[in-house]
Amino acid sequence: MDVLPFLTPSAAIDIEHPSVRRLAKSVCGGHELATVQAAYELVRDQFAHTYDIGAAEISVSASDVIRYGHGICFAKAHLLAGLLRANGIPAGLCYQKLVRDDNPRATCLHGLNAVWLAGKWHRLDPRGNKPSTAWPFDPGCERLAYGIDVMRGERDYHDVLAEPLPCVLTVLRDSRTVAELDRNLPPDRD
Repeated sequence: MDVLPFLTPSAAIDIEHPSVRRLAKSVCGGHELATVQAAYELVRDQFAHTYDIGAAEISVSASDVIRYGHGICFAKAHLLAGLLRANGIPAGLCYQKLVRDDNPRATCLHGLNAVWLAGKWHRLDPRGNKPSTAWPFDPGCERLAYGIDVMRGERDYHDVLAEPLPCVLTVLRDSRTVAELDRNLPPDRD
């Protein structure tokens, strides 16, 4: 497995930004598993989900999440990937297609992470901030914020991507308000 793409910086996973570097250093736990746990718990617990707090700003990159103190699932996943990559730990992005709570006929993507540990990918979901989505760290037992109901048209994409989907970046960058972002969340990966 070539992990180099999962260690490199990008516009959204801006591991060379000073704020990302500083925060990454603060979670470095001496060994890989401790660093992954510290980074996961920090993003899950210390950076609110934009919707949960009614925030106005839209975070795109890892450094945006640090600057604003919050982000939606995609941005929080960019931050977790950034913190891990800055510590030399391969990290990627994963997605789920979910039925929207506010409109059962519509779907939207949910973003989460995968980390390369002991020769395989382990998915982590830093969504957090609510009892129903704040799972404890356990790389041996996958616990995601949302379960999938295939009968309702939901889907769990198991592939791990080195970069965010273009449709995700477009909606984050082009939305002027959180309400606009919410209305335009990608319904699927294309």
